[in-house]
Order: sequence, then structure tokens, then C-alpha cells
Amino acid sequence: MLDWTDRHCRVFHRQLSRHARLYTEMITTGAIIHGQMHRFLEYSEQEHPVALQLGGSEPDDLAQCARIAQQMGYDEVNLNCGCPSERVQRGAFGACLMNEATLVADCVKAMVDATGGDARMPITVKHRIGIDQIESYDYVRDFVGTVAAAGCQVFIVHARNAWLKGLSPKENREIPPLRYEFVHQLKRDFPHLIIVINGGLATNDQCLAQLQPGAVLPNVALDGVMVGRAAYHTPWMMAEWDHLFFGEAPREGYTREMAEAAIVDYTAAEMVRTQGLAHGEVRWPQVMRHVLGLYNGLPGARRWRQVWSDHKLKHHAVHEVMALAHQRPARAEAAEA
Repeated sequence: MLDWTDRHCRVFHRQLSRHARLYTEMITTGAIIHGQMHRFLEYSEQEHPVALQLGGSEPDDLAQCARIAQQMGYDEVNLNCGCPSERVQRGAFGACLMNEATLVADCVKAMVDATGGDARMPITVKHRIGIDQIESYDYVRDFVGTVAAAGCQVFIVHARNAWLKGLSPKENREIPPLRYEFVHQLKRDFPHLIIVINGGLATNDQCLAQLQPGAVLPNVALDGVMVGRAAYHTPWMMAEWDHLFFGEAPREGYTREMAEAAIVDYTAAEMVRTQGLAHGEVRWPQVMRHVLGLYNGLPGARRWRQVWSDHKLKHHAVHEVMALAHQRPARAEAAEA
């Protein structure tokens, strides 16, 4: 989700679900320690619960970043051991770390020690079920066992292998087969751990099915579901999450238009707040690019997206652009007249 789940995206998603845990894009330890820390780690209080996802493989650097995250009030620090991109591999982190279970354990222990084992900010790991042609369940079982012994209690498991050579990141999300049974077997073998499943889940019905006891293995129920691209491209699915997964009453009367108006108000306020700031002023296209899937599947969605994607309007006030996006085409008005 690099360059996708930035702070503006997360504020938008929070309009749709009050309780879903939101994750930052993967941020490298170097970007935090040697870069513009404020730019990468800034977030709004309304985003809670929010997790910082880190990319790195040096225990000391990860420990330093975990301390910073704790000081900034993040609710979780997640170590990415699942990204297969070659750029990430060159940095010696991401999915290639699954071949270094002892190193990952050292990284986790360093972060746990640095934060004093703070239960309010758990150290978690996101990973694949295997690397390249390694298709044995024993591989991921041993990885989880080694890392859990270092103090990790939460594992977010993308139920595909990561092929480190020969496939693009996009192909890595599509070509290696999904093996949901491996994730459920992890929960059977490690019932004391929190096991969250990720990969190929595009609808709320599919997510619910994964959480039902015995859905894949008898007497086994997973603890959670992570949804990435489906939530980004069809974000309205999130509007049901508080009811479906957190036991709240249905959110009667809440509409896409209300969610859009809320993020437009936020955008207008951010444009004023950041005016003249050295680390960059906010412009409305930076925020609204994350909202383009809001009306997917509805009549008029294409024209609405075209208005919000029109960079000729980038100097217009954001509320003015919203009005244009909902303005009915002249042809339609003539036909109704």
C-alpha cells in the first residue's frame, strides 16, 4: 500500500468505520531516522486506532523507531515481512526476511524491549506463508514459532507465497495460489496467538466467512481480517464494518454524500492549516485522490471521478469542486425538462 494509505487516506477511511484499525503505508526506518520524520509520522487524532508499519532489518534502528512511535501515541508497530518488491529486497527487508526468522525475532525483541513491553502498543508482524517455491506449511509454522518466542503475539498472514524473482508486486498478489488453510492451521497450532488473515478478500461476505468457527478447519476461528486494495478501491464496503465486525447497530441514514462532505471539510481545513509550512502545503488533489472509489458501481460515478481528477480545477476551492462534481450534466437536465 505504498503511497496509498497516507494520513489523508486514513482520515477518509475513518469516516466510514469508527473501529477498524488503520495502517500507515510501509515506512522505512531510514526515512524516519534520517529523513523528514514529521512528514512521515504525522497523523490526526481521529485516526485512532492507527498502526505504524515499518520496513527495516536492523534491530537498533527498529527499536529507535518503535520508541518514537510510542512517544507519538501510535496504537501498534507492525514489522513488514511480506512485501516482495525488488526495491524492498535491496534494502534487505520485506518478504526476504522470512528466510531470516532469527533476525526477525531479534528485531521484535529489540522493539519490545525499547517500548517496555507496552501492551497498549503491541509489536506485530505481517508476513507471507512462504518464499519462492517453498510450499511446506512447516516453513511458516517455524517462522511464527521463532518470532513468537521473542515476544510477538499478533501475526498478520498474507495467505500466498512471495516469489522474490520473476514476478512483479502486482503478480505476487495474483499468481501464487491462496492457501487459506495454512493460516487457519497456524491458529490451530498457536491458539494463544492472534492470527489475522490477509489476501484475496474483496467482499464483506468473504471476510465474515473467514471468521466463522470451522469455516476452513474444524473448531478453528481466526481473530481478524486485513483488507487492503479492496477497501481502497471500493471504500464503501467499510461503512458496514462497525456493524458486521464490532457489534454496533447499523449506521442508519449515513450516506456516501455525508462521507464525501466530511473529507472535503477536512481537506479545506488542512489546506488552511498547512499553508506556508516547510514540509509541504496540502492541495486538495493530494487528499481527494483517495476518495475516487466512493461511488463505484453507481450511476454517474464516472463523471464524478472525472471532475475530482481534473487537474485544471486544482486551483479551485475544494467545496467548489465538490459542487461541480454533483452538478447534473446539461444533457440530463434537458431530457428531464
